[in-house]
Amino acid sequence: MKIKAQGIIILFLFFTLAFFSCSSKEKGLSSQESRLEIAVIPKGTTHEFWKSIHAGAARASKELGVKVLWKGPQKEDDRAQQITVVEDFISRGVDGIVLAPLDDRALWRPVRDAVQENIPVVIIDSALQGDDFVSFVATDNYKGGELAAGKIGELLQGKGNIFLIRYQVGSASTTKREKGFLDVIQREYPKISLLVQDQHAGSTTETAYQLAENLLNRFPDVNGIFCPNESSTFGTLRALQEAGLAGKVIFIGFDSSPKLVQGLRDGHIHGLVLQDPVKMGYLGVRQLVLHLQGEKIDKRIDTGVCLITRENMDDPEMKSLLMPDLT
Repeated sequence: MKIKAQGIIILFLFFTLAFFSCSSKEKGLSSQESRLEIAVIPKGTTHEFWKSIHAGAARASKELGVKVLWKGPQKEDDRAQQITVVEDFISRGVDGIVLAPLDDRALWRPVRDAVQENIPVVIIDSALQGDDFVSFVATDNYKGGELAAGKIGELLQGKGNIFLIRYQVGSASTTKREKGFLDVIQREYPKISLLVQDQHAGSTTETAYQLAENLLNRFPDVNGIFCPNESSTFGTLRALQEAGLAGKVIFIGFDSSPKLVQGLRDGHIHGLVLQDPVKMGYLGVRQLVLHLQGEKIDKRIDTGVCLITRENMDDPEMKSLLMPDLT
């Protein structure tokens, strides 16, 4: 009887330990599962602009207690890879997606597929066709183009020959910048001639450099240039510097990086139109989390745009946009 009693006690202790062990595992699992997984998919991962977007998303992750999964194509012209990234996150069953679409048409179907799987999507930076997203967080890109045109018109005193170097087909954000620029030049500066307005720099600094170098050789009488994004601005800056024209040709660019900041300080760039990518990444994640929590959110959020010159680049507010803290 004594042996039988001891056996019963041992069995009791075994099942008790097993119960608490399983219970502990279930609690850990449910705690892990309760943490929202938000996929953030940029257009690319190499430019400073996307590193700033990432910093903003990481800040939101820390403040809101959610897990941010950061992944995007290496090059900003790889539509197929970005579509694959979206599809992979849908298959993984993330709670939501924050997407900067490379192409306003090509990414429409993957976003629709996400929504059909009950995965809400917030669009950042660049517009997407259709209405299958809960919020759009971006710069007023048209206004950014207007600011650039106003500055180049002012510095050229309303006359001269200029280039508009476009970015790439399908990029809604830069297309709007280019349109804002063209509309103001054509409406307010009739004595400014557009020598070039239909050439695309492509997705890399190198392709932008090659285009700018060719254009400078073909049109040595150019007086001003506008570029609508970071890579086209830097590629054109290199071409101007190597041609000995940096500072002589009025040059307005878009976005920031350490090399562009130096170009502005050296007088090789006469103005940079700046967004607030840290804010954009932060609000993209925050909007999605609020939506998942059942809160009512704005369909459109403007994250602001401004023009920075050599004269105001050291103002505290401007300096924080030129050189954001990415730590």
